[in-house]
Amino acid sequence: MKRMLGIYLVITLLFLSACGKQSSSTEQSEKLTVTTTTSQIADAVVNIGGEKVEVQSLMGPGTDPHLYKATQGDISKLQKADIIFYNGLYLEGKMLDVLEKMNKEKPTIAIGDSIDMEMLLTDLDGNNAIDPHIWFDIDLWKLAVKQVELGLIKVDPDNKSYYEKNAETYFQKLDDLNQFATEEMEKIPSEQKVLVTAHDAFSYFGRAYRMEVLGLQGLSTDSEYGLGDVQKLVDTLVDRKIKAVFIESSISERSINAVIEGAKKKGHNVVIGGELFSDAMGEEGTEEGTYIGMYKYNVKTIVEALK
Repeated sequence: MKRMLGIYLVITLLFLSACGKQSSSTEQSEKLTVTTTTSQIADAVVNIGGEKVEVQSLMGPGTDPHLYKATQGDISKLQKADIIFYNGLYLEGKMLDVLEKMNKEKPTIAIGDSIDMEMLLTDLDGNNAIDPHIWFDIDLWKLAVKQVELGLIKVDPDNKSYYEKNAETYFQKLDDLNQFATEEMEKIPSEQKVLVTAHDAFSYFGRAYRMEVLGLQGLSTDSEYGLGDVQKLVDTLVDRKIKAVFIESSISERSINAVIEGAKKKGHNVVIGGELFSDAMGEEGTEEGTYIGMYKYNVKTIVEALK
């Protein structure tokens, strides 16, 4: 009798354990699977989606989105997603075919396309290419990120109020970030408010904080630069006595080093003011691996080098 009772207890425990695992699996499956192209967008999804989403970004630290091509693994992640968010405005130029195909199968949202064209910047070289680096203007980024909130609500209307509350909290944090950046950037003397980088990723940043921005390459790192471009930037550094230039985490230092050497030959010493996060954020799990942390880091680095 005792043996039968022992067997019964074991069977009961195994049954309860199986039920617990099934419940956990069910809870996991109830989360939305969200795939994004950039980590900036993934960070917004994490903040707004909270515990209701599982998020994966195709592009990690140090990745250049202008040159990025989808791998077979990326396509698998896109296919398994309930919803896809990408920047748009031709940032992910080499992935457009894949993203357009996905849009026929599931919600695939280019968050930058929601912004009024009159609010966007275009290439100063006159080819009318739209500047896709909208995350460096916090007010613009809020407009884009609103599409994350609306997209999540569309595919998961039962949790509408949850997403709305999280979005409200996140947008307040972004407003606080904007205030911080505004106050910090005022510490730079007006004559030193020139930001020199490898490519034109910071024009929205410059517009937001009244700072001139000069890049050796164009809006995309896919564009070429020549000796004439280097010489032109060298002349600007020498004439205006600019003391620091900046490298970018997702781009080779080679181009900026050429500018530094050119200025040195003309008797003007220029230092590297620091490494900025431009097209990609920092390592996951670090402050710079979040949008707010990355933005603060850039602001502090620029101010420290130029003030």
